[in-house]
Amino acid sequence: MSRVSEIMTSMEYGPSVEDSSAVRDWLASRGQFGHFIGGEFTKPADCFASRDPSTGEVLAELSQGSAEDVAEAVKAARKAQPKWAKLSGTDRARHLYALARHIQKRERFLSVLETLDNGKPIRESRDIDIPLVARHFYHHAGWAELRDDRFPGHAPLGVCAQIIPWNFPLLMLAWKIAPALAAGNTVVLKPAEYTSLTALAFAEICREVGLPEGVVNIVTGDGETGAALVAAEVDKIAFTGSTEVGRAIAAQTAGTGRKLTLELGGKSPFIVMDDADLDAAVEGVVDSIWFNQGQVCCAGSRILVAESVAARFETLLTARMQRLRLGAPLDKSTDIGAIVDPVQKDRVLSICKAATDAGAELVGGQPGEGCFIAPGYLKNIAPANPGMEQEIFGPIATLSTFRTADEAVELANNTRYGLAGSVWSESATVATDIAARIKAGVLWINCANMFDAAAPFGGYRESGFGREGGAAGMLDYLAEPAVKVVKEPAPKPVRLMDDVTGKGNGIDRTAKLYIGGAQKRPDGGANYTVPGGLAPLANRKDMRNAVEAATKSGKWAAMGGHARAQVLYYIAENLAARADDFQRLTSKAEIDTAIARAFHYAAWADKFDGANVQAKPGHLVNVLPEPYGVMAIACPNAQPLAAFMSLVLPAIAMGNSTVVIGAQDDPLALAELYQVFDTSDLPGGVVNILTGAKDELAQTAAAHDAVAAMWYVGSRDGLTRIEQAAGGNLKPVWSPAHRDWTRHDAQGELFLRHATRTKTIWLPYGALPAGSGSAAY
Repeated sequence: MSRVSEIMTSMEYGPSVEDSSAVRDWLASRGQFGHFIGGEFTKPADCFASRDPSTGEVLAELSQGSAEDVAEAVKAARKAQPKWAKLSGTDRARHLYALARHIQKRERFLSVLETLDNGKPIRESRDIDIPLVARHFYHHAGWAELRDDRFPGHAPLGVCAQIIPWNFPLLMLAWKIAPALAAGNTVVLKPAEYTSLTALAFAEICREVGLPEGVVNIVTGDGETGAALVAAEVDKIAFTGSTEVGRAIAAQTAGTGRKLTLELGGKSPFIVMDDADLDAAVEGVVDSIWFNQGQVCCAGSRILVAESVAARFETLLTARMQRLRLGAPLDKSTDIGAIVDPVQKDRVLSICKAATDAGAELVGGQPGEGCFIAPGYLKNIAPANPGMEQEIFGPIATLSTFRTADEAVELANNTRYGLAGSVWSESATVATDIAARIKAGVLWINCANMFDAAAPFGGYRESGFGREGGAAGMLDYLAEPAVKVVKEPAPKPVRLMDDVTGKGNGIDRTAKLYIGGAQKRPDGGANYTVPGGLAPLANRKDMRNAVEAATKSGKWAAMGGHARAQVLYYIAENLAARADDFQRLTSKAEIDTAIARAFHYAAWADKFDGANVQAKPGHLVNVLPEPYGVMAIACPNAQPLAAFMSLVLPAIAMGNSTVVIGAQDDPLALAELYQVFDTSDLPGGVVNILTGAKDELAQTAAAHDAVAAMWYVGSRDGLTRIEQAAGGNLKPVWSPAHRDWTRHDAQGELFLRHATRTKTIWLPYGALPAGSGSAAY
């Protein structure tokens, strides 16, 4: 028998296995599960096995959902939605509150069921996942109560299709169902085929609390079931999963008008500066990449360490890694559980092999019997190594070094993803500076993998778009206030001309493009006929040049809101000085609108604020609006000056640089704007103006990798092509309805929201209050 002193040194404990008998009895009593549609479970059919990944044991038989099952679930949701939406906010809140309470009453049961089905350690299910599930329903009960006061004029979307992954089965369900119900929508949810059991247990809770039939529907199955749900007649799709599938969904839904939220893959940086608390940073690695066996989309899988402390850090990291306990997930002493399925285990190992074949060295990471892989990391790894580029989605990190803060930021952003990042430094100045420069939707400073229902979560670039959690997440489940739609005149065919004979004795003027702060002739040298003369006909190369000019104008965002406001005021001043000139080209209403828009967005430039949200104690959680960078804007084919200013000014007020395609049929007023911009201290490249065939230019812009967001006002066919092109690099596309652009509803916060994306930054703050509870609170 070991002595106590020896146990305190080795930290070897005996097994402490959570009792699973109640869950196994429940599974045995059900045997096979049907779908949950219209408040009832269907008869099981075409069943497949759900297994315990740690042992291979069959836990239950689940039904493979067909297109007919999906259609039936959507029909039930559609039938229930009007009545659910008409409930008062208080009544919807009471239902959400009841769901939260019943989840809490079953915390132990749900924790054990999640661990059996998913393979994650019981400590994580018990202390993190299930408490956060309850937190989301409590939080969104509040949003149900406050919806109409906080979001006036907004309305529920209707029926929401939701597809969730297998890494956080019940938590992802809560992330999606809670805001959808709070907003007044109904849902059809498809859980991952590997991990559907807690979703089906949640369906029973829905019945127990008296949730109206059809408000929540759950259809189980594999990717074919998910594809059927994407193809169904729904009003919104929310998907969490791989970038490849997300890109396919974006292509399939292009032009349908359905709202889309995508939370996709990641390859998040974990930056350790030379002044960091290395012991704390090592614990951060444990929480970041070895949490949930590394099966976390925002895991800090790329460890970047300052070269001066790299040796010491790696010594500490290796020692800590060797003490992690790999074993039975139900054992309360287990740190690393089972990979969800043999298919996923093989994928992790194949990427590791490709990485080592390309020259990397694997430390740890040994495969075990069954679905187990020991924690590990890849070192001596080049930036182009497959292990550095691909999302491993297992307990394997990469470890590389940097010398300067600028190099750390460059390495951090050297990825097509942009979901999250973690920065470790004892200097608040250093940490916040680096966090501000990392292109990701969530940043943790001296912490990792912190989540809360009040804190928006979502990514940049190929990590998707849209947010889940907080006010931003609620807005993604609400329809924007209605406006009076005006039919846009269809553009006339572009008619090339070599020359136009004018009347009068004035000196002939040639309208030009405006790129990089200078007038430019079109690359092809062609012009086309418009009222009043000729307009330059831009082509793909002109678009390329305009995007390049916009990319180089980065100092505009760094100027700050107050400085940008001054420039917008100058624009208004100079427009007013030339009002008579512009009125001859457009109308008094349009020039008055242009001046008013400049004043309006100058006022907003330093007042569209972020928020500090109340999340976990001991942290400041700042939600900041951040510009996209380069935005492309395709203006409508009417009211050329009013529409241009209504769309461009909110974008630049927020710090974006723009490539703007003017009204195709009547763009000559825009050719005069260069004088206004040049005399208003607007830096070159912030606004670039192209004219020509709008839809062709817009499609080129939508496909450009350097364009981060796209606005398009035009036809449904044109929007379809734009959204298909934008799906290549998963940029968000907003298509505001064509309207009278001189009216008040053509300005305001809605435009500013679409000109920014939220960045959530977690900072330690004060001491953690005594008795504050688990990691979920």
